[in-house]
Amino acid sequence: MPSDQLTNTVRTTVPKACPTPARTVPAWRRLLLAWPLLLLGLHGCSELSRSSVSTVKLAMHGRPQVHPGAAEVAAKPYYQLLASSPEGSAVLILGNLDGRRQAWYGNHGVVVFIEYGRVVQTTGLDQNLDGLQLPADDPFVRGLQTLTAPVTYRVGKDWSPGYRYGVPVEATLVPAGHEQISILDTTHDVVRVDEQLSAPAMHYRATNHYWVDPRDGFIWKSEQQVAPGLTLQLVQLRPYREPQP
Repeated sequence: MPSDQLTNTVRTTVPKACPTPARTVPAWRRLLLAWPLLLLGLHGCSELSRSSVSTVKLAMHGRPQVHPGAAEVAAKPYYQLLASSPEGSAVLILGNLDGRRQAWYGNHGVVVFIEYGRVVQTTGLDQNLDGLQLPADDPFVRGLQTLTAPVTYRVGKDWSPGYRYGVPVEATLVPAGHEQISILDTTHDVVRVDEQLSAPAMHYRATNHYWVDPRDGFIWKSEQQVAPGLTLQLVQLRPYREPQP
């Protein structure tokens, strides 16, 4: 992508280090982060690792939808994210923090990387978002709860397979009003923000949706097209929320 299309281009990459928290977090949060990695190391040796730690990759191949309840989520000592597609769903677990970058792990190499509630990279899926080139004035960093009118920005996207790198995408965020959503029988008052995506060179159009906490911008739920034709719905079951200043 030409350098004049973006300011302070940032490319996301897969961390090569072992998945451990990259910054200081309270001891109880470190414990929640450690549990998933221990479970993943069991390689299917327990009922917990076989059923609860499902993966998006299996869901993409026709696995049934899962509907974890509040008691089931509360009984497991780690942060949990429900990822769904039309073909199925799976529960991912938070295994690494690197600044604002969260790595949500499944088995078989599936990882969904999230920053500020937006998927910035995936691995292990049939199609993957390999990286983003983000503008310096990223609306997600400011917080989607601050939007009062449509905002347009440009982002570069890398998709595989097919070596589709640096695809210029125009994105427009549109506040769509207040709504209520229910997660694990708890009602949340949120603001819905729609994101219209367009890449004429690729004949690509898509619309993402974000359900945002109006107090701090935390994204409780989203529907994001991570690659052409592959949309994930993400719901925070047991969320990790950054401490507020």
